[in-house]
Amino acid sequence: MLKKVVIMILILIVLFGLFSVYATTGEEILSSDQASELISIKEGTKAKLVEYEEKYGSAVYGLVAYILNALRIYSIPFCFVGIAIGSIFQYVIGIRKLDVRDKGLSLIITFVTILLICQVLPLVFAIVVMGWRG
Repeated sequence: MLKKVVIMILILIVLFGLFSVYATTGEEILSSDQASELISIKEGTKAKLVEYEEKYGSAVYGLVAYILNALRIYSIPFCFVGIAIGSIFQYVIGIRKLDVRDKGLSLIITFVTILLICQVLPLVFAIVVMGWRG
């Protein structure tokens, strides 16, 4: 019952957020400073992508290397939050409930595995592409 209430509240929040975005379409959404900052971010990203393309010798390999690098960077906070949630399940809530303790241990193992894969995958890609391709 509580899950249904939480889901309904989240759906209402999302719908309200969408309505507020569509209600402001007549106004200027971005100021000139924000627009120039977005353009500079876009140009910086294109420059990095060109660097990766030059380094790996192909547009496809450069794009994959860029995506793997972004995955490597953004997986760290995501996995640390998952490990923290798993630790809370195991060491705080799991003191009284053994099934929750097992769930916490499973979460910790899962997120550590994901973290290791996301950190090692760009290295393996670089070794395979640069080593065997020449």
